[in-house]
Amino acid sequence: MPTYGMDIALKKKISDKRNPALDLQVQQWIETVLEEKFPDVPYEDAIKDGIILCKLMNKLQPNSIPKYATSGGSFQFRENIALFQNAARAYGLGDAQLFQTIDLFEKRNIPQVTLCLFVLRRLAQKKKLNGSTFSPRVSEADAREFSDEQLNTAKNGLPLLHEGTNKDANQSG
Repeated sequence: MPTYGMDIALKKKISDKRNPALDLQVQQWIETVLEEKFPDVPYEDAIKDGIILCKLMNKLQPNSIPKYATSGGSFQFRENIALFQNAARAYGLGDAQLFQTIDLFEKRNIPQVTLCLFVLRRLAQKKKLNGSTFSPRVSEADAREFSDEQLNTAKNGLPLLHEGTNKDANQSG
């Protein structure tokens, strides 16, 4: 189906967001976790049927997807993607971090798919899954406790910025 007007602009905007290096990093991470290579097809075609995604979730969270289709048609493969999305949500991904089934199955927004897998990698890293890393570690809270004496000492010992000097001030500024 031909595209017109806003659809052309939207397709261009999405394709401009695509980062082949990030796609490759995500692919390599999945290959490391699954301990198997992707088929010799483009990244988005390899994951389009949802089989690799279901295997990935089962590695990250055993038995999170007990049964998924390994053959069939578009209905079964769309169901695989939905199973992955539900398992990823249960694993801790937020709805805003997930992609829509159509983004992957019809290749409408592959950058969003890659971003979802990138965030999934960071979450797995936080949960201490072994495997290659390609993203910064997710920060954790480091709460500090100070006594009233320490707080008062700090308040009295540090000059405030607005209490500076006007020693070098003149009329010209």
